[in-house]
Amino acid sequence: MAARQPHETDGIDALKAALPAQAWTQDTDIIAPHLSEWRDKYFGKTPIMLTPRTTAEVVTAVKICAQYGLKIMPQGGNTGLVGGNTPQGEILMSLKKMRQIRDINPIANSIIIEAGATVQTVHDAVTPHNKIFPMLISSQGSCTVGGILSTNAGGNHVLKYGTTKELVFGIEAVLANGDVFNGLTNLRKDNTGYDLNRLLLGAEGTLGIITAASLKLFPKPNHTQRALIAIESAEAAVNLLEPLRAGGRLSMFEVMPAIGYRAVVDNIASIRDAFTKAHPWYLLVDWDVDSHAKGQALAESLLAPHLNTGVIRDAVIAQSDSQAQDLLAIRENMSAGQKFLGGSVKHDITVPIDKIPEFFKRANKAVQDIITNCRPVGFGHFGDGNIHYNIAQPEGADRETFLQNWDALSQPIFDIVDSLNGSISAEHGIGIMKKDDLARRADPVKIALMKALKHALDPDNIMNPRVMIEL
Repeated sequence: MAARQPHETDGIDALKAALPAQAWTQDTDIIAPHLSEWRDKYFGKTPIMLTPRTTAEVVTAVKICAQYGLKIMPQGGNTGLVGGNTPQGEILMSLKKMRQIRDINPIANSIIIEAGATVQTVHDAVTPHNKIFPMLISSQGSCTVGGILSTNAGGNHVLKYGTTKELVFGIEAVLANGDVFNGLTNLRKDNTGYDLNRLLLGAEGTLGIITAASLKLFPKPNHTQRALIAIESAEAAVNLLEPLRAGGRLSMFEVMPAIGYRAVVDNIASIRDAFTKAHPWYLLVDWDVDSHAKGQALAESLLAPHLNTGVIRDAVIAQSDSQAQDLLAIRENMSAGQKFLGGSVKHDITVPIDKIPEFFKRANKAVQDIITNCRPVGFGHFGDGNIHYNIAQPEGADRETFLQNWDALSQPIFDIVDSLNGSISAEHGIGIMKKDDLARRADPVKIALMKALKHALDPDNIMNPRVMIEL
């Protein structure tokens, strides 16, 4: 008689037997919040959620899953926006219990921290050492280190410090066969072969599960001067980028259109309008300076010439830390504010900075040719070319009917991005949402290399198998 083939139930029983009771759950109430993303676009299911507390427990789980052919979807803070962290029957592995700080080295400017720790935890840990981890992102209180590494997140400081890949010395990761890749280091120079750390960064859990990272720290600026600037157009924002750089002091350059700005200040009770009258566009900037006095003087000197010419319509220069936080809150609530506009088709794209005005002109026309009176809401990190180009439903339209146009509205946007030599994914990743678009639009050689790497590191395709590429 032929031997019975192992069944999923056998693998789950093996996981429950091998792992401590605190490292797994099948309680549907506990699991439920992990099965949907915050926009309510993706909903999932899983037979069990693993909650390992150590790298050793991750190794145990991965080896059992490999033995029984069980697919694994790793999850951090569940703040992803492209469906890459919502399981559809895979074993869900939440890393949120792995949040230990293993080391802080102020001399080497590094911190080694586990993947389940939030970005805010990193900020809080390094502040007493007069250091910063320069990832500034609206979800930093809930997004995790492993999550931002797996998606190569960006945030508001990419202009000065780069994306997540630029902020990492190395990582620790569990591979598909259960081996542990230990790239944890704080060396700034290591030229000993392939950079395997970067291979796993931005891979969205398809090549291995990141369990810890050595992150780069920077000296804390003595003072950060913030200003909110009212301008006429996206073109005006782009034209102000170089004049406001101020010899490398510019660390944030965020742009918001009137519709997004008003959605925040009119609907979120804790936020008030910084101006006495409305303007077409708003620009939020930071400069890192030596003192409050120098910040005030710098802001006034840089803004005054453009106020005199009318390029800048008005400006608010933060006079205190609390006022600076109030100004930042407007930008940080752009996504929340848009919920009051109804259904929204969302894009995370990047184009060459000088092409931003052209992108808006062409994109706005394209989507309004498809759906008259739809409302483009394009905002984001203009300093690095990253635009969150969202399209709100027409006023009074049915939300669900409008969202059925997601693909019809997205394809012309991606066509425009391609024609401008941009990217259809800037900082949110590929996930499920853009997998087919990546396959159609990317260089075939690139796709072939990605598949070859996936086959080499995960031949049985157990690591986040539905995400990014189709084998």
